[in-house]
Amino acid sequence: MIRICATEDVPKGTVISADVDGLQVAVVHGTDGEFYAVHDECSHASVALSEGEVEGCTLECWLHGSRFDLRTGEPTGLPATEPVPVYAVEVRDGDIYLPVGADGRPTPSNGVTR
Repeated sequence: MIRICATEDVPKGTVISADVDGLQVAVVHGTDGEFYAVHDECSHASVALSEGEVEGCTLECWLHGSRFDLRTGEPTGLPATEPVPVYAVEVRDGDIYLPVGADGRPTPSNGVTR
């Protein structure tokens, strides 16, 4: 497990970008109160998802409006048609952690790689 940040660093309804051994991860505090982590790049236009809007457990890409389900990585709105990698999140003692593989990078929990 690798510590990403404190929960207070990600207020409800916001996103931060974190570098985890060279991999950009968007850490999201959904308006549903849950924490999520996804690859910080839209599968449609290769722009940072961390600059997008959060609603419930979805994240909208700021450039073309593609929406992604933060639980599965699946697009829920066009123009994106490919999912983004999703990473398991563990909240422990006020901190956000991601599990990492032997290479020091988070392993997608939905099997999608980029």
